[in-house]
Amino acid sequence: MLTMPAAMTDAAAPATPALDQPYDPAVVEPRWYAYWEKLGVFATTDSPADTRPPYVVPMPPPNVTGSLHMGHALMVTFQDALTRWHRMRGYNALWLPGMDHAGIATQMAVERLLAREGTTRQAMGREAFVDRVWRWRRDTGDRILEQERVLGASPDWSRSKFTMDPDMSRAVTEAFVRLHEQGLMYRATRLINWCPECMTAISDLEVENEEGANGEIFEFAYPIEGGGEIVVATTRPETMLGDTAIAVHPDDPRYLALHGKRARHPFVDRAVPIITDAILVDPKFGTGAVKVTPAHDFNDFATGKRHGLEEINILNLDGTMNAAAGPFAGLDRKDARRAVKKALAEKGLARGAKPHVLTLPRCQRSGGVVEPMISTQWFLRMKEMADKALAAVREGKTTIVPNEWEKTYDHFLENIQDWCVSRQLWWGHPIPAWHHAATGAIKVARERPPECGPDGEQGWAADPDVLDTWFSSALWPFSTLGWPEATPAFKKFYPASDLETGYDILFFWVARMMMFGLHFTGEVPFRRVLLHGLVVDETGDKMSKLKGNVIDPLDLVYGTTFEDMVAKTASGASSAEALAKFKKAYPSAAAMGSGFPAFGADAVRFTLATYPPSNKRIALAPKRIEGNRHFCNKIWNATRLALDLLGDFKWPTEKEQAVGLLGTPGSREASQIYNRWIRSRFAATCASVHDGFDAFRIDESAIAAYRFFWNDLCDWYLEIVKPVLRKQADGTFVAPAVVAETRATLAYVLEGSLRLFHPLMPFLTEELWQRAPRPASRKASIAFGPYPTRHDERGAVDLETEGWMELLKSVVSTARSVRSEYGLNKSEVPLRVRSASPGVVAFLRAQSETIRTLTMSKGEPVFEAPGGAREAGTTVSVVPSGHGPIEVLVALKGLVSADSERARIDREEKKIDKDLAALDKKLSAPGFVDRAPREVVDEARAQRAAFVEARARLEAARKLVDEL
Repeated sequence: MLTMPAAMTDAAAPATPALDQPYDPAVVEPRWYAYWEKLGVFATTDSPADTRPPYVVPMPPPNVTGSLHMGHALMVTFQDALTRWHRMRGYNALWLPGMDHAGIATQMAVERLLAREGTTRQAMGREAFVDRVWRWRRDTGDRILEQERVLGASPDWSRSKFTMDPDMSRAVTEAFVRLHEQGLMYRATRLINWCPECMTAISDLEVENEEGANGEIFEFAYPIEGGGEIVVATTRPETMLGDTAIAVHPDDPRYLALHGKRARHPFVDRAVPIITDAILVDPKFGTGAVKVTPAHDFNDFATGKRHGLEEINILNLDGTMNAAAGPFAGLDRKDARRAVKKALAEKGLARGAKPHVLTLPRCQRSGGVVEPMISTQWFLRMKEMADKALAAVREGKTTIVPNEWEKTYDHFLENIQDWCVSRQLWWGHPIPAWHHAATGAIKVARERPPECGPDGEQGWAADPDVLDTWFSSALWPFSTLGWPEATPAFKKFYPASDLETGYDILFFWVARMMMFGLHFTGEVPFRRVLLHGLVVDETGDKMSKLKGNVIDPLDLVYGTTFEDMVAKTASGASSAEALAKFKKAYPSAAAMGSGFPAFGADAVRFTLATYPPSNKRIALAPKRIEGNRHFCNKIWNATRLALDLLGDFKWPTEKEQAVGLLGTPGSREASQIYNRWIRSRFAATCASVHDGFDAFRIDESAIAAYRFFWNDLCDWYLEIVKPVLRKQADGTFVAPAVVAETRATLAYVLEGSLRLFHPLMPFLTEELWQRAPRPASRKASIAFGPYPTRHDERGAVDLETEGWMELLKSVVSTARSVRSEYGLNKSEVPLRVRSASPGVVAFLRAQSETIRTLTMSKGEPVFEAPGGAREAGTTVSVVPSGHGPIEVLVALKGLVSADSERARIDREEKKIDKDLAALDKKLSAPGFVDRAPREVVDEARAQRAAFVEARARLEAARKLVDEL
């Protein structure tokens, strides 16, 4: 028996609005979150006495600088749905929340704040600046966590962690020291990526390569000692100030006579040797001679190591030229480029330039151009850890979903480089190392060694750098649970069950957690990696302020005008321009008028849940959210109708159910086929929803639940049982057993449906579930479950019943289509149904009252064998079935005007002919079938087939006109 945590106690539910009012998410949603927290819905326990199986999802910690965006909303939707689903199924479900200190982003944010105040961090000093960052973090840092509550996120907030909490900092220090003791963490002088704007080193993963940038190849000559010249080409002329060699291919006949000679640098007192290198030089590219700048180019750095070349750094940390740049010292790198070209031209050494398309390395944070720079940094050896992380996935210890990302994961780890983990920032985890200025000695320790003394004494000083933010994030799955101690939480909740995150941080975070988890704990950090795509605008473009297509999820929840929304998200554009950009990015938004209504969190969540997580780009369509807002309203109104039909229905006690009391919801048997059918459809839907959640196809779960509720429950079942239960109320006799059975079935399916939807729509389902009849054994919130499953003995799938009901629905739908086609929605029409199967005739005759009600048949429908005469003015439609064709005859004579019918047919034929001509032109256009996407071609062909079928129906209808 599962032991539930003590926090799960009853609490008074908040007052609810009258159900006869229209559904309003602004009224419904705000009340329930506080109720859930008071009730302890999200609480987990690490006590050994709690025998529930654990389910753990580490929340990707959002940056402390962040505010909610659509990517966060998608993350909340998927992770919360998985957590609530497991919680309702009896798991000790821990969704572990937290916040990342975001070293570079936070330091830049606070520095911008200081600039507005007229000061700088340098003027404040390091200690005062760090204090100021902590104060800023306390004032504004948890903003995004509050926003996540609006979306209904249900993590265990009591376990929330900040990556710079004292216990988290202790874990970071412990990890660094262990890695150093193991010989994996080392300090070296190497070429690294330097961001002059952020003033820090950054890793390769933090460099975004901008393809297609416009640039040029500039050629210039080096004078050779003894006479002559050698021409080289470069896209970065200013780096020639750090050149320490010129390389040619050893087999290039043009330069054989120059091997071993030296050139003179035109601006600094330096002889530049001419070396041969088959790795660096392609004799077919450019002039075949390559300038070598080991301190400012990664390929040149490797070349320099092969040839023992001097590494001369020509840049200050802010991107200006230093003293090694000679006469160009002090110039910004961009100004230096122009100045060097001009000076070369003045010396007669410029040999021309031509346009060239570049790939510019940009800092992910600042957007500035990254400079390769020689620097002394801390590095972590990655090869051994990478091999273990590769093996863990290949051996199935961790599964990546979708599995197509395994190749990307493998490629990264197979080609991994040592990780530069040090950053030249003031905000972050300090590197636990101390340096001796005179001797160069370094001590790495968990605490400052006593022999080092205070800074400035005995020659020892603390390392001024901090660790890369991703270092602490790589420890997240276990440091948040108390590691390096073997705490009860660590024993209970490690490894995690699922890690759900965006594919874009597969390298930044996921792979590093895999490596660190295996290295420090011996186990993988999570059993599954669930990757979702990037939320983009409706046209498929990435959201950005520059493009003016950013949507704030809270604007969708609360509603806003388009003008107000674009005013706070668009950049560098007038209001009119910003609005035009936005409407271009979201074509369906224009149809909504002047802004978004209050869709509510449930509608936003449910919409995001309907997109396949595996899509690399998830194109957000506001119209789709509007449709799901209408669906929320559908659930509200359907529940209101169901509760009205249930009247004073009371859920039987366990004792009454045990003795098979008449009308018990748990009874398998039912006399009425529609009651057996809806229970079967509900059971089948539960199975589909379960499969979707289990396979991380939450979209399939959402769509299966949607179709059941809208189509099976609302369109059919409620319409069937409404007259049954209302006739009883009107005094018309209906067998008490049928009424009891139908009410019990309706109560069972309604309450179960609300539980089915809860992980996707937590607020609305809680609101309605609190009003619905339910067993006394249920707890104080729908969030406690249980979740309906495929194994629910009260609703086994009955395929035979479903087959008969599909036959009945087909007959009814066919008759309704005729009524709609001829505009007879308000008229009762005679209905005749023919089948060669005695079983079909008997079945339909037994359902005569249901068919008559649903088709508005005039009098009792007639059910008979085929072969009778067709009366004049009667349509005949054929319904295919496994029992042979079924004819549905609707008498129209006296109900339809021949003249108006001819006019209708003429109008519709003209429209269809026009549409067919357009489609035929498209399908016959050169290259369309061969070049257009397969789904586009298939859709066009399907549309054509539908038009042809509609045209044939109109021709048949024209023949009928003369009989009217």
